Amino acid sequence: MTKRDAERMGENPGASPEGSGRNPREHGLGASNLTARRENPEPKRFRMMEAVVERGNMLSALARVERNKGSAGVDDMPVEALRSFLREQWPRIKEELLSGRYWPKPVRRVEIPKPDGKGMRKLGIPTATDRLIQQAVNQVMQGVFDQGFSKSSYGFRPGRSAHQAVRQAREHVASGRRWVVDIDLEKFFDRVNHDALMSRVAREVKDKRVLALIRRYLQAGVMENGVESQTVEGTPQGGPLSPLLSNILLDDLDKEIEKRGHKFCRYADDCNVYAKSKRAGERVMSTLTRYLQRRLKLKINREKSAVDRPWKRKFLGYGMTSHRQPRLKVAEASKTRLTGKLRECFREGRGRNLRRFIETLKPILRGWVNYFSLSEVKGIFEELDGWIRRKLRCILWRQWKRFYTRAKNLMHRGMEKNRALKSAGNGRGAWWNSGASHMNEAFPKKFFDELGLVSLLQQLKLIQSTT
Repeated sequence: MTKRDAERMGENPGASPEGSGRNPREHGLGASNLTARRENPEPKRFRMMEAVVERGNMLSALARVERNKGSAGVDDMPVEALRSFLREQWPRIKEELLSGRYWPKPVRRVEIPKPDGKGMRKLGIPTATDRLIQQAVNQVMQGVFDQGFSKSSYGFRPGRSAHQAVRQAREHVASGRRWVVDIDLEKFFDRVNHDALMSRVAREVKDKRVLALIRRYLQAGVMENGVESQTVEGTPQGGPLSPLLSNILLDDLDKEIEKRGHKFCRYADDCNVYAKSKRAGERVMSTLTRYLQRRLKLKINREKSAVDRPWKRKFLGYGMTSHRQPRLKVAEASKTRLTGKLRECFREGRGRNLRRFIETLKPILRGWVNYFSLSEVKGIFEELDGWIRRKLRCILWRQWKRFYTRAKNLMHRGMEKNRALKSAGNGRGAWWNSGASHMNEAFPKKFFDELGLVSLLQQLKLIQSTT
């Protein structure tokens, strides 16, 4: 599970999904005989497994897993087959969970490129059944732990978002803390110490069956190219439980920073501490490096971490200006990431109908501008709009191929014959022509608007005018 999946934990864990009013046996989850749980004087944390397998919680988890879909695990069972599988197997699985005898299957190793293009990120894809159980455990544990988490922690928490973290970061800088301690944890999800993590989970979870189950998930192993290997450290990204476990471990870091009186924002393993001077920032970096190594068994990535001006760093894809009241903007690396993704799309769209191809761009462009809708510096949106239109004109020029086809199409768009012939035979490449005056006049912005192309700048203004 990557950072761009951060808000998916916001659902009410106790809410029943659509259709939950039907006979519970239709879902394969069975009717709960645990209504006495409300009468039990013991807190939920002492009998947490009963809360995990309770019918409403399981139905909510099932709805979430089905909605998120995702790849199959090592058993090759797709999420679409989970409901029918549970009709037959849920009584056995439930009994194994309640008796502490359930053993999860290894995760399937998948590697995806990191957002910055440097290296690969390792994901561990659990089976659909294990995804369901992890989601059910997560929903119960979230309610136990979340109330004790720091107000400066924003990642993977109900009612909290990356936008809130970015706004708070800007406020810290506006208050006079114009130095940032940008902490990047080295291979965090791969290096989590199991004993350090479990000791912190056990502070609130007193049900030994749940503790044993979580440790089994941590040590379930990895299947890669048909070979299974054991896991002795780390919590695989890809399962619903990993984000909560990361927050539980790093909550100690939050409390340590608060105890020292510093202002900070943390989103998952991305943590920024704000200081009033470079010297103060360097002291913070030194003390937190020692704390992470000694107490949490984690290392800081020296190459990616720094004490610097906030406007020279990025946080959750955003940058900011150096004004006394800083303005938020899209970080240059975020712009580069978008253009890289779009270049792949444009390569695939060279031989396609332009209107249908533009339809495939819409969700990418809308999603990007929605995330960066806090940006107060709008020049980059206008720049990207122009670049996208030029890439689309480039596709048209390549599709025309021949001299007479180019001349005919330019004339069809209203260009005078002599100019159309001269432009079609200029001998320049597709990219040069896509930026030249003849293509800009033949295919102005209005042409692409009529085809349904999303304008990033117009979309940004629309979002900001309605919020």
